[in-house]
Amino acid sequence: MNIKIDDTQLNIIVIRKKNKNIYFRFNENNDLVVTGPLNMTDNYLIELLKKNYNSLKKMYQKVNKQKENNAFFSYLGHNYIVIYDPNIPSPLIEGEYITFKNAQAKDKFLLNECKKVFESRIALIKPHINYVPEFKLRIRKMKTRWGVCNRKDNIITLNSELIKKDVSLIDYVIIHEMCHFKEGNHSSRFWAEVSKYYPDYKSARKRLRSE
Repeated sequence: MNIKIDDTQLNIIVIRKKNKNIYFRFNENNDLVVTGPLNMTDNYLIELLKKNYNSLKKMYQKVNKQKENNAFFSYLGHNYIVIYDPNIPSPLIEGEYITFKNAQAKDKFLLNECKKVFESRIALIKPHINYVPEFKLRIRKMKTRWGVCNRKDNIITLNSELIKKDVSLIDYVIIHEMCHFKEGNHSSRFWAEVSKYYPDYKSARKRLRSE
Protein backbone atom coordinates (compact mmCIF):
# COMPACT_ATOMS: atom_id res chain seq x y z
CA MET A 1 0.00 0.00 0.00
CA ASN A 2 1.25 3.48 -0.81
CA ILE A 3 0.18 7.12 -1.07
CA LYS A 4 1.24 9.90 -3.44
CA ILE A 5 2.10 13.27 -1.86
CA ASP A 6 3.75 16.14 -3.76
CA ASP A 7 4.40 13.84 -6.75
CA THR A 8 6.27 11.43 -4.46
CA GLN A 9 5.10 7.86 -3.98
CA LEU A 10 5.34 7.00 -0.28
CA ASN A 11 5.16 3.60 1.31
CA ILE A 12 2.51 3.00 3.98
CA ILE A 13 3.38 0.84 6.97
CA VAL A 14 0.31 -0.43 8.84
CA ILE A 15 0.63 -1.48 12.47
CA ARG A 16 -2.42 -3.04 14.15
CA LYS A 17 -2.55 -3.07 17.93
CA LYS A 18 -5.01 -3.44 20.78
CA ASN A 19 -5.92 0.23 20.83
CA LYS A 20 -9.00 2.27 19.91
CA ASN A 21 -7.57 5.21 18.00
CA ILE A 22 -5.73 5.59 14.69
CA TYR A 23 -2.45 7.53 14.53
CA PHE A 24 -0.43 8.82 11.58
CA ARG A 25 3.27 9.71 11.52
CA PHE A 26 6.14 9.85 9.03
CA ASN A 27 9.33 7.97 9.93
CA GLU A 28 12.91 8.81 9.02
CA ASN A 29 12.52 7.07 5.64
CA ASN A 30 9.44 9.15 4.77
CA ASP A 31 7.19 6.12 5.17
CA LEU A 32 3.70 6.90 6.43
CA VAL A 33 3.24 4.79 9.55
CA VAL A 34 -0.38 4.12 10.48
CA THR A 35 -1.11 2.60 13.87
CA GLY A 36 -4.67 1.43 14.42
CA PRO A 37 -6.90 -1.15 16.10
CA LEU A 38 -6.80 -4.83 15.25
CA ASN A 39 -10.13 -4.65 13.39
CA MET A 40 -9.07 -1.79 11.08
CA THR A 41 -9.63 -2.97 7.50
CA ASP A 42 -7.62 -1.90 4.48
CA ASN A 43 -10.74 -0.44 2.83
CA TYR A 44 -11.51 1.66 5.90
CA LEU A 45 -7.90 2.85 6.02
CA ILE A 46 -7.98 3.85 2.34
CA GLU A 47 -11.11 5.94 2.91
CA LEU A 48 -9.53 7.51 5.99
CA LEU A 49 -6.42 8.44 4.00
CA LYS A 50 -8.56 10.10 1.33
CA LYS A 51 -10.50 12.14 3.91
CA ASN A 52 -7.32 13.25 5.68
CA TYR A 53 -5.15 13.79 2.61
CA ASN A 54 -4.71 17.55 3.09
CA SER A 55 -3.72 17.11 6.74
CA LEU A 56 -1.26 14.35 5.82
CA LYS A 57 0.22 16.55 3.10
CA LYS A 58 0.81 19.37 5.60
CA MET A 59 2.32 16.89 8.05
CA TYR A 60 4.63 15.51 5.35
CA GLN A 61 5.78 18.99 4.30
CA LYS A 62 6.42 20.00 7.92
CA VAL A 63 8.48 16.87 8.61
CA ASN A 64 10.58 17.39 5.49
CA LYS A 65 11.10 21.07 6.29
CA GLN A 66 12.42 20.06 9.70
CA LYS A 67 14.74 17.49 8.10
CA GLU A 68 16.01 20.17 5.73
CA ASN A 69 16.71 22.53 8.62
CA ASN A 70 18.54 19.83 10.54
CA ALA A 71 20.67 19.00 7.51
CA PHE A 72 22.30 22.42 7.50
CA PHE A 73 24.23 24.30 10.16
CA SER A 74 24.70 28.07 9.98
CA TYR A 75 27.83 29.36 11.68
CA LEU A 76 29.30 32.88 11.43
CA GLY A 77 27.54 33.61 8.15
CA HIS A 78 28.30 30.28 6.45
CA ASN A 79 25.94 27.37 5.82
CA TYR A 80 27.48 23.95 6.30
CA ILE A 81 26.11 20.53 5.44
CA VAL A 82 25.85 18.51 8.66
CA ILE A 83 27.38 15.04 8.91
CA TYR A 84 27.16 12.82 11.98
CA ASP A 85 30.04 10.46 12.73
CA PRO A 86 30.01 8.67 16.14
CA ASN A 87 33.75 8.07 15.85
CA ILE A 88 34.81 11.70 15.58
CA PRO A 89 36.23 13.08 18.87
CA SER A 90 35.35 16.75 18.27
CA PRO A 91 33.52 18.88 15.66
CA LEU A 92 35.36 19.20 12.36
CA ILE A 93 34.85 21.77 9.60
CA GLU A 94 36.09 20.78 6.15
CA GLY A 95 35.04 22.86 3.15
CA GLU A 96 31.24 22.95 3.02
CA TYR A 97 30.82 20.18 5.61
CA ILE A 98 30.74 20.21 9.40
CA THR A 99 30.90 16.89 11.23
CA PHE A 100 29.59 16.21 14.73
CA LYS A 101 29.58 13.08 16.84
CA ASN A 102 25.83 13.44 17.41
CA ALA A 103 23.08 16.04 17.82
CA GLN A 104 24.10 16.67 21.43
CA ALA A 105 27.63 17.48 20.31
CA LYS A 106 26.19 19.97 17.80
CA ASP A 107 24.20 21.76 20.52
CA LYS A 108 27.23 21.85 22.84
CA PHE A 109 29.40 23.28 20.05
CA LEU A 110 26.84 26.01 19.43
CA LEU A 111 26.73 27.08 23.08
CA ASN A 112 30.51 27.02 23.45
CA GLU A 113 31.00 29.07 20.30
CA CYS A 114 28.42 31.64 21.42
CA LYS A 115 30.32 32.27 24.64
CA LYS A 116 33.75 32.29 22.97
CA VAL A 117 32.84 34.49 19.98
CA PHE A 118 30.60 36.95 21.84
CA GLU A 119 33.12 37.48 24.64
CA SER A 120 35.98 37.99 22.18
CA ARG A 121 34.01 40.58 20.17
CA ILE A 122 32.96 42.41 23.35
CA ALA A 123 36.60 42.54 24.47
CA LEU A 124 37.55 44.22 21.17
CA ILE A 125 34.66 46.70 21.06
CA LYS A 126 34.22 47.77 24.70
CA PRO A 127 37.48 49.80 25.05
CA HIS A 128 36.32 52.09 22.24
CA ILE A 129 33.08 53.12 23.98
CA ASN A 130 34.27 54.81 27.15
CA TYR A 131 30.94 55.06 28.98
CA VAL A 132 30.17 51.33 28.94
CA PRO A 133 30.35 49.96 32.51
CA GLU A 134 31.49 46.52 33.50
CA PHE A 135 28.54 44.32 32.68
CA LYS A 136 27.48 40.70 32.81
CA LEU A 137 26.91 38.83 29.53
CA ARG A 138 23.99 36.47 29.26
CA ILE A 139 23.24 34.26 26.28
CA ARG A 140 19.87 32.74 25.49
CA LYS A 141 17.64 32.02 22.54
CA MET A 142 15.10 34.78 21.92
CA LYS A 143 12.29 34.82 19.38
CA THR A 144 11.93 38.54 18.66
CA ARG A 145 15.11 40.33 19.78
CA TRP A 146 18.78 40.02 18.93
CA GLY A 147 19.90 41.64 22.14
CA VAL A 148 18.71 43.31 25.35
CA CYS A 149 20.47 45.85 27.55
CA ASN A 150 19.46 45.98 31.21
CA ARG A 151 20.94 49.28 32.36
CA LYS A 152 19.71 48.89 35.93
CA ASP A 153 21.55 45.62 36.55
CA ASN A 154 24.35 46.14 33.99
CA ILE A 155 23.47 43.06 31.95
CA ILE A 156 23.58 42.57 28.19
CA THR A 157 21.74 39.54 26.85
CA LEU A 158 22.57 38.29 23.35
CA ASN A 159 20.47 35.93 21.28
CA SER A 160 22.26 32.60 20.76
CA GLU A 161 20.97 32.63 17.16
CA LEU A 162 23.45 35.45 16.48
CA ILE A 163 26.22 32.84 16.19
CA LYS A 164 24.70 31.98 12.81
CA LYS A 165 25.37 35.50 11.51
CA ASP A 166 28.66 36.88 10.24
CA VAL A 167 30.92 38.73 12.68
CA SER A 168 30.00 42.18 11.36
CA LEU A 169 26.36 41.64 12.36
CA ILE A 170 27.37 40.29 15.76
CA ASP A 171 29.43 43.46 16.24
CA TYR A 172 26.47 45.62 15.28
CA VAL A 173 24.19 44.02 17.89
CA ILE A 174 26.88 44.34 20.58
CA ILE A 175 27.44 48.03 19.73
CA HIS A 176 23.67 48.60 19.63
CA GLU A 177 23.21 47.21 23.13
CA MET A 178 26.28 49.01 24.51
CA CYS A 179 24.95 52.35 23.24
CA HIS A 180 21.83 51.79 25.32
CA PHE A 181 23.94 52.42 28.40
CA LYS A 182 23.98 56.06 27.24
CA GLU A 183 20.60 56.31 25.51
CA GLY A 184 17.87 54.07 26.88
CA ASN A 185 15.46 54.37 23.96
CA HIS A 186 15.68 54.43 20.16
CA SER A 187 15.65 58.19 19.77
CA SER A 188 17.59 60.10 17.13
CA ARG A 189 20.30 60.65 19.76
CA PHE A 190 20.59 56.88 20.18
CA TRP A 191 21.05 56.23 16.47
CA ALA A 192 23.55 59.07 16.24
CA GLU A 193 25.50 57.33 18.99
CA VAL A 194 25.36 53.97 17.20
CA SER A 195 26.56 55.58 13.97
CA LYS A 196 29.75 56.76 15.70
CA TYR A 197 30.85 53.16 16.17
CA TYR A 198 28.94 51.43 13.36
CA PRO A 199 28.31 53.93 10.52
CA ASP A 200 26.55 51.39 8.29
CA TYR A 201 24.02 50.39 10.96
CA LYS A 202 21.03 50.77 8.60
CA SER A 203 22.41 48.09 6.32
CA ALA A 204 23.06 45.81 9.32
CA ARG A 205 19.48 46.25 10.55
CA LYS A 206 18.14 45.38 7.09
CA ARG A 207 20.31 42.26 6.86
CA LEU A 208 19.21 41.04 10.29
CA ARG A 209 15.58 41.39 9.25
CA SER A 210 15.97 39.69 5.87
CA GLU A 211 18.49 36.90 6.38
